[in-house]
Amino acid sequence: MRLQSVIRAIYPAQCVACDAPTEDDFGLCAACWRETQFIGGLVCDSCGVPLPGEDHGETVQCDDCMTIARPWDRGRTVLAYSGVGRRLVLALKHGDRTELARPAARWMAQKIPDWAGIDTVFVPVPLHWLRLLRRRYNQSALLAQEIAKVMNTPVCVDALLRPKRTATLQGHSRDARFFELAGAILPNPKRLAQIADKHVILVDDVMTSGATLAASAEAAMAGGARNVSIVTLARVVKDA
Repeated sequence: MRLQSVIRAIYPAQCVACDAPTEDDFGLCAACWRETQFIGGLVCDSCGVPLPGEDHGETVQCDDCMTIARPWDRGRTVLAYSGVGRRLVLALKHGDRTELARPAARWMAQKIPDWAGIDTVFVPVPLHWLRLLRRRYNQSALLAQEIAKVMNTPVCVDALLRPKRTATLQGHSRDARFFELAGAILPNPKRLAQIADKHVILVDDVMTSGATLAASAEAAMAGGARNVSIVTLARVVKDA
């Protein structure tokens, strides 16, 4: 306990979003907590986006998920991709803030407390090797590994491969995103045994159109997965 007190004195707990003092490590200060749009209440069962109305336990879908065939069963997300939520995602993705994967994973695990069974494996959305080389890490893999620790569930970080180098999808239309991702993600032939007949939970940092997650889900199913669910740290929300 004394050593912990010394460490805390030298390295006081700070807000993961703004570095303001906090009571606990890897948390948000009161100001950032108020400004962060955590998603709760009635949500789309396929992607987790918030919906108007009260949650009475029914299964509902948003307009996008009723329009676009989703090759996965269920989906949940933690944050709206705006404000503090967007800053956290970008810091994890491009800012070398890999320590953010730990609190983010705890939040994500709280969204899916009953999903992980004995036949479940967490699988991250893959990066092309050139992008991985440039970035040095796959933020989705970090999240998947941390969630797996929290939920005491297996993880396979290279179950899926991304041999096709795709253009940056930012600014692309929904149809263009799906076209660009067609055939870009494949099951890893060396890891088929780890996903065959399993419930695969795909992990990604942010969902926009769902094109990348759809390509990943299709690849997992092609690799023998029994069914697929998704969990993301953030979701682009209209008018958020």
